[in-house]
Amino acid sequence: MFRKKSTIEIKSADQLAVMRAAGLVVAKTLQAISVEARPGVTTGSLDELARDFLADNNATSSFLHYRAHGAVPYPGVICASVNEEVVHGIPGPRVLEDGDLLSVDFGAIVDGWHGDAAISVPIGEVAPDVSELSRVAEASLWAGLAKARAGGRLTDISHAVESTITAAGPFGIVADYGGHGIGTRMHMDPHILNYGSPGRGHLLRPGMALAIEPMVTQGDPEVGVLADAWTVVTMDGGWAAHWEHTVAVTESGPWVLTALDDVRL
Repeated sequence: MFRKKSTIEIKSADQLAVMRAAGLVVAKTLQAISVEARPGVTTGSLDELARDFLADNNATSSFLHYRAHGAVPYPGVICASVNEEVVHGIPGPRVLEDGDLLSVDFGAIVDGWHGDAAISVPIGEVAPDVSELSRVAEASLWAGLAKARAGGRLTDISHAVESTITAAGPFGIVADYGGHGIGTRMHMDPHILNYGSPGRGHLLRPGMALAIEPMVTQGDPEVGVLADAWTVVTMDGGWAAHWEHTVAVTESGPWVLTALDDVRL
């Protein structure tokens, strides 16, 4: 059996600058959503807020009408996943309640280039274990971002994510989904696992852009997809947190393209 050769897109400095512009649209939108997300607000209203940000910034959605593996076209511009929903929750009439954990994934296109990031937002007052779940997921993201260095290997990122999570306690790491290359398309080679031994996989080269996105669960990491063909949930009902950034591999180190500030690690 022949294996398809992976093709990884290498960006110029000018192209990364456009991706940074897309990343700023993503960052500002997620910041606005984090402020607006509170008890009594619907996930659909947050989707409308994101649509307004796209229009105001002359950007388009990476998510709207996206198809994956024959699924129905995605109907929103954000993914709004609540509690046991891991990723790809469809925004709509659901009303957020005090104590919920909302994971919001959002992507924007500027001049043909994508930016993609996700945050987990506590709604009102959340339980300490829920807060810790989100903290660990975010910490694992930043550990992975720090390994997006020229000369390293792809699984250096995977190992950093996994090590951070396992060191923090008995959390689950969702294996069925992971990060990805990004650029002229939202999902590109390479696929990035959130676990694995270091020193393996593709050589990290300047000009690569990667979306790193740990998905961490309170319990068993086994997941399934609901009848809407999109929403991924934990099988045991445990809650999940999802954090993501787009990062560029540069000669001088990782450049986080979807951070509000100019973050270079």
